[in-house]
Order: sequence, then structure tokens, then C-alpha cells
Amino acid sequence: MIPLHDINPTNRRPYATWLLILINFVVFGWQLYVLTTGNLQQMINNNATVPANLTNNPLSFDNYLDMVRTTFFHGGFLHIFGNMLYLYLFGDNVEDHFGVALYLLIYGISAVVAILAHVAIEPNSTIPLVGASGAISGLLGSYIILYPRVKVRGVIPIVIIWWVFVEWSAWVVIGMWFGLQLMNGWFSLAETAVGGSTAFFAHIGGFLAGFLLTAFLSFFIQRPKYRDYAFEMMYDKNGRYIGK
Repeated sequence: MIPLHDINPTNRRPYATWLLILINFVVFGWQLYVLTTGNLQQMINNNATVPANLTNNPLSFDNYLDMVRTTFFHGGFLHIFGNMLYLYLFGDNVEDHFGVALYLLIYGISAVVAILAHVAIEPNSTIPLVGASGAISGLLGSYIILYPRVKVRGVIPIVIIWWVFVEWSAWVVIGMWFGLQLMNGWFSLAETAVGGSTAFFAHIGGFLAGFLLTAFLSFFIQRPKYRDYAFEMMYDKNGRYIGK
């Protein structure tokens, strides 16, 4: 399923989410500029996380900077648009629940855990890790804790010109996504010897980080009761109450 919309209103504008999306697109635009004017691969090698570099010199401050920069690089149009779609759909509600500071904390910690999970699987790889997938995976882990029964609308592509529109609960959509990461991660283990696998374990690590951090924070930060009442009214109006 390709999610297109979640039936989950917010009380405030998701400025942090919008800013993250903007920064990602600005950096991607810069990548396109470097692609036409210089050596893009060399630039990414010098500024993104390379597992072998982090393994050989874990206390290097430059490697820590690489961990920040690597989350804003992307490998192509499909990569960035896919990541930004998930960030746009699910990030705003996590930000709405926790506020900007804790939201960015979840995003950042998920990104770091995702990188470390990938490095743990491929410690000697010389292929740079790029993309916001790990951080966004953390937001998915957070979302499934906060809004498991919220409906998500999307499409299932059958063939190129035939799409089936569906509406599933968030726990189904995100649960299927996580199950796919686990399956692909398992099969990708055979490729780690040559450092050629997709960073599925970065997705897994980021998701678990966001999931566990949100579960912990939820003991101290409860959703206001008026939000539950507002949700019930919204779903009743649309003929599909959230609990049905």
C-alpha cells in the first residue's frame, strides 16, 4: 500500500516537519547542482556516514557531523519523494502530540540509532549511508504507539494504470511496512559480506528507537481528553467511528 492521507487532524501547524522537508529538498537540490558541476560521489563520500570510517574511528568529531549530514542526503528522486511523503503524512501528528522539542529529539535519536544499527550489520562497508529513512522510521514507530487505530487512505498498484483505493488502520499499514523491513533485512544479510545491501536494519533500528522512546515518554505525556472527544465527533460525522 502507498499511503496518501491519514484521517488525523492536528491542533497546530507542523512547522518543524515542514522545516525538515524543506531542508531535505534544499540539500537534494544542492546534490543536483553538484552532480552537474562536480564530483557528487566524492562529495557524499566526504560528508556522509561511511560505516568503515565510523568503525575505525568511533571518537572522531567529523564522523559525528557525518551522522547529521547523512540524514539529509538522498539517492535519487524516488528516494527523497518516498521519504518526504512518509514524513509529511506521519510526522505532523507526532509533532502535534509532543511539541517541537521532543519531536526533534525522537527524530534525532531515531536517526542515530538507525545509523548505528546499519554500521553494526555492515561495520566494514565503504558505501556511504544516505537518507532520512532511519529518522522517519522512528516517527512511524512513534505514530503506531500514539494513533494505532487512525485510518490511513492509500492505493495498491495492481498494474501501471490500475490502482485500488483502500483505507486501513495505521497499525495495519505501519505493521505491514515494518514486517517488510524485517523480511528484507533477513534476506539482505547474505549481501553484507560485500557491503551491498539496502539499509533495512537502519529502518528497523530507527523504528524500534521511536517506538520505545514514545512508549517511555507516554508515561509522562498524556494526550488531552478533548482530543479523544474531537476524534469521536470527526469519525461519527464520517460514518466510521475510530473504534469500529
